[in-house]
Amino acid sequence: MALTDASSQPAEPERRVAWGRFLRDVFICSLGAYGGPEAHLGVFTEQMVVRGNYLDETELIELAALCSILPGPTSTQTIVSIGYRTGGPLLALLTMLVWALPVLVAMTLLSFLYRFLAGQGISADVLRYVGPMAVGFIILAAFRIGRKVVTDTTTVLLLVFGAATTYFIRAPWIFPVVLLIGGTVGILTTREKGIWNRVSISPPWRYLVLFALLALGGIAAAEFTDNRLVHIFESFYRYGYLVFGGGQVVVPVMHSELVEMRGYMTNGEFLTGYGLVQGLPGPMFSFAAYAGGLAARGGSTLSQVLGAMAGGIGIFLPGLLLIYFVYPVWEELKRIRAVRLSLRGINAVAGGLIAIAAVVLMEATGLRWDNLAVTAVTVVLLASRKVPAPLLVVAALLAGFLG
Repeated sequence: MALTDASSQPAEPERRVAWGRFLRDVFICSLGAYGGPEAHLGVFTEQMVVRGNYLDETELIELAALCSILPGPTSTQTIVSIGYRTGGPLLALLTMLVWALPVLVAMTLLSFLYRFLAGQGISADVLRYVGPMAVGFIILAAFRIGRKVVTDTTTVLLLVFGAATTYFIRAPWIFPVVLLIGGTVGILTTREKGIWNRVSISPPWRYLVLFALLALGGIAAAEFTDNRLVHIFESFYRYGYLVFGGGQVVVPVMHSELVEMRGYMTNGEFLTGYGLVQGLPGPMFSFAAYAGGLAARGGSTLSQVLGAMAGGIGIFLPGLLLIYFVYPVWEELKRIRAVRLSLRGINAVAGGLIAIAAVVLMEATGLRWDNLAVTAVTVVLLASRKVPAPLLVVAALLAGFLG
């Protein structure tokens, strides 16, 4: 594989389109994007392919495939890639802001929800059914992803391996380890030959260098300081480069560290935020703003807002930098067969992480009949596709007020 630095040369000519029109279409996507990456892809197809004509269906699927290989929020990276393809790095950055900022602001405000309820003399018990409802979302996501990634005996074993390992070992380091093992097994068990085919690529190295400096610098800074904001940024930046897929995949990683290890929030608070984000459009990684805000509470309002910003910026930044590094050489990179084959094992392990997260979170919410009933009803209604996610969130809130 020949590598040279030609960072100033784009992979292909940029299309000349009106940026205002493009960003308006991105905003429309943000307002209509409920669910995970698969659901978001349908919104992108309608708005970016059919209506906007910024690319065709084949090109969109190829970009989605690229982003599913990379760590980070898949749907966010996909739409940022469309922005890069259409107008280069600056439009890609603006695309990220327009796509993610509305729901990040909303989740930052929701991080004050418990403080607001206490100030009004309202018991936080009114939110008690949002957590069990959120577990229903995770159970259905685990089923759908598991059905998709389990294709043979190897993937079944990897799914079970990922679930069992992360159930018994509740530590942040275990997640990247099992994902790496899954990717390695995916490559080693293939019968194909010539998967490490040589290609000539010219990546923009400066973005990868910045990516690595922030990763290593964050870890070092967190070791030598007790500043809460530094720890929050380092944690969420790490989530951003260790997780493959959508928001469901990051749940077990975040829950293990933020709730069980560091005690930044209770299990109920964690699940409430995850449940509330289901009712909002846009990327599910925006949950980081809520979690970051709760992790920084205890001081001033400003410190909590800064915590939300550290969480939101931290979790999205790695994916953005990776797109800046990879997209210009995507046409050459995707010809390396091993890159695609590793995803088979990684996705199977990720399916196990999500499945066991549903079990852990269900145990944590309490195995009472009313919680189990809320979870079961949520799964059934979601599977029927007849009730939108926002209505389920509203129903869970009403049940808490009336119950």
